[in-house]
Amino acid sequence: MIEIRDLVKKFGPFTAVDGISLTVGKGEVLGFLGPNGAGKSTTMKMLTGFLTPTSGSIKVCGHDVAEEPMAAKRLLGYLPEGAPAYTDMTARGFLDFIADVRRLSGSERQWRLDKVIDQVNIKDVLDQPIDTLSKGYKRRVGLAQAILHDPPVLVLDEPTDGLDPNQKHEVRGLIQGMAAEKAIIISTHILEEVEAVCRRAIIIARGRIVAEGKPEGEGWRVGDILAQPGRLDAAFRQLTQPRQAA
Repeated sequence: MIEIRDLVKKFGPFTAVDGISLTVGKGEVLGFLGPNGAGKSTTMKMLTGFLTPTSGSIKVCGHDVAEEPMAAKRLLGYLPEGAPAYTDMTARGFLDFIADVRRLSGSERQWRLDKVIDQVNIKDVLDQPIDTLSKGYKRRVGLAQAILHDPPVLVLDEPTDGLDPNQKHEVRGLIQGMAAEKAIIISTHILEEVEAVCRRAIIIARGRIVAEGKPEGEGWRVGDILAQPGRLDAAFRQLTQPRQAA
């Protein structure tokens, strides 16, 4: 459902993403891990059509994002880093606006609105301007807009950023509940997030994939770089620490 091949993004002389390739199938939740500045958000922006790659290709459910952008974006739900929104709108007004953009109408429109409002638990703040909401509620409104049209592909950039432990548990449960029918990428540097909801993890550093892993027993086996099973945090530290001068 997601196919990325040899993806490169350069900003002048700086290479932010350097030849990333990955696939995600239906029913899979992929953790896209890396330290700050590794290229996670840049990759997500290219996947969702907000940035144009320097080279490489991206397909969403068979639609090339560069050649068929509207077809690809209809199948995507995207929660960007920081959950940007029109802050002078109320939460209700913003979701109504997104429903218009997604061309939802009639009984399906109201059903979807009611469902996502309940799923992300924002009933108490629907009529408040988004600018007045806490960081956690802003994040939940952002998640609501991402899933409003029930897309088969979800791209979530730091989905639980700013949430308290109870809210994180709720959102992780929501992701697990949706996972069987969707392909989901979660971009994060929070390792417990990956261990809680992901079936596979990719670790990137300096714009490149450095390891791939899956849960195994009580720990994770991370590619060929770490031959032995172990905790994901140990692998992350080993693989992403800055190179030391000789």
